[in-house]
Amino acid sequence: MSRDDFRIIFDWDGVLIDSSRQHKESWSRLAREINKQLPPGFFNKSFGMKNEKIIMEILFWADDISEAHELGLRKEIHYRQIIQEKGISFLPGVEIFIKRLRIANIPFVIGSSTQRVNIDTVLDLLHFNGYFDKIVSAEDVTAGKPDPQVFIKSAQLLGNPAPKCVVFEDALVGIEAARAANMKVVAVTTTNPRSVLQDKSDIVVDRLDEVTIERLNGLFST
Repeated sequence: MSRDDFRIIFDWDGVLIDSSRQHKESWSRLAREINKQLPPGFFNKSFGMKNEKIIMEILFWADDISEAHELGLRKEIHYRQIIQEKGISFLPGVEIFIKRLRIANIPFVIGSSTQRVNIDTVLDLLHFNGYFDKIVSAEDVTAGKPDPQVFIKSAQLLGNPAPKCVVFEDALVGIEAARAANMKVVAVTTTNPRSVLQDKSDIVVDRLDEVTIERLNGLFST
């Protein structure tokens, strides 16, 4: 592989944006709305999964996919209301790293389990629309992480073979999905501690601007 002959796939929540508080609050609002309880620890366990899977397999709030889908849509309405009310921000180092990739002419894509309207809403709020012209979101896949479909579709959108892609992830289900797609993994310690991520990833960082182009090239040097 020639230098820089790789592509980047970013997860969204917990990798590019600091959204955990907003998502937690949106689940709490939905729970109050439908008079349900949230079990302790459910949020960390479910982070990175599609809403339908969370609602049916972790919260047990629905018995069929259509009901779970409807509840998921209601949850995301709450989420968008919250970010409009309280704001949202990129995680530290994200803007620096994105600009670094653009200067190096390294293509990148967002590959996420979140809804496209959520991503677009945040990009609008942060005035960052022009930086991400390639996005794979929940509407583009039929199976959520740890199924690798979202990352495989992202690689196809980039026009690159899966083994020449680097996935930036924070969630364990996302790392599992990236490995299933035969991709390199940079893990970000926003959701899980370094000790948990170390053996599952090629690189572990606290923030994206710790990563250099040379370090990414080194993943493909052997």
